[in-house]
Amino acid sequence: MSLTNKALWVIERNLHEELTLGGLAGALDVSRYHLAHAFGAATGRSVMDYARGRRLTEAARALGHGAPDILAVALDAGYASHEGFSRAFRAQFELAPEELRRKGSLDGLALVEVMHLPEKGTMAFEPPEFVTQGPLLFVGLPQRTAFGEAAKTIPAQWQRFMPHYESIQDKADPIPAGVYTDLDDEGNFDFVTAVEVGRFGEVRAPLVRLTVPKQTYAVFQHRGHVSAVNRTFDAIWNEWLPSQARHAADGATLERANPGFDPRTGNGGETIWVPVVG
Repeated sequence: MSLTNKALWVIERNLHEELTLGGLAGALDVSRYHLAHAFGAATGRSVMDYARGRRLTEAARALGHGAPDILAVALDAGYASHEGFSRAFRAQFELAPEELRRKGSLDGLALVEVMHLPEKGTMAFEPPEFVTQGPLLFVGLPQRTAFGEAAKTIPAQWQRFMPHYESIQDKADPIPAGVYTDLDDEGNFDFVTAVEVGRFGEVRAPLVRLTVPKQTYAVFQHRGHVSAVNRTFDAIWNEWLPSQARHAADGATLERANPGFDPRTGNGGETIWVPVVG
């Protein structure tokens, strides 16, 4: 069973218990970082966004069937107050809990149903190379995003970054890189479209300096079209890493285009650098 399907089972089994990214990761014997990336690559959404959606969906069902005590429903869904529950409920379904109870129907609601992903079997890719590098210095354009939004936001972010490329001084590697860093429990992270530099010179907004500490990486080749890179990410996080003695480290993941990569067509491949320990 893939790591994500195991996470889905644990969430459903403990839907009315306290759920945190750290707690779920501990139950699965992986790091928060590993679970968040595995779940995001497989489903396109964050772990806690899915868990919250499932809890609110079951709360909506209870209210749709006339549950008399909204606070009891809120507590069962993991909310400590009526106010907090109502805000989350309205954000999810665009109506208040009281309105749904009066309406008595779930028609038209964006319910989050139980998810189970088909087991795809092991994806064939080249064994990774292990390298230790760092600290690495980058200058780039940051954007806070989430797993469910990255496919839409990152291509436009690259377009905004490239006009700044020529002005960046002391490039250590001319090929730009993408850096995933600063993951939080809600599945939000910073993605930095960047270029590695030998030293930091003058950097003007909206660009920032980013230092990635020394780290050992498992470096994977993705030789297909760039649009299919998420399949490789999915296989790394959900299949390869869970089968290894090494574990994902809580550090920055890098994407580096291969020297022959053609940004006009998306062909040429890239490498994926996953920080590991063990």
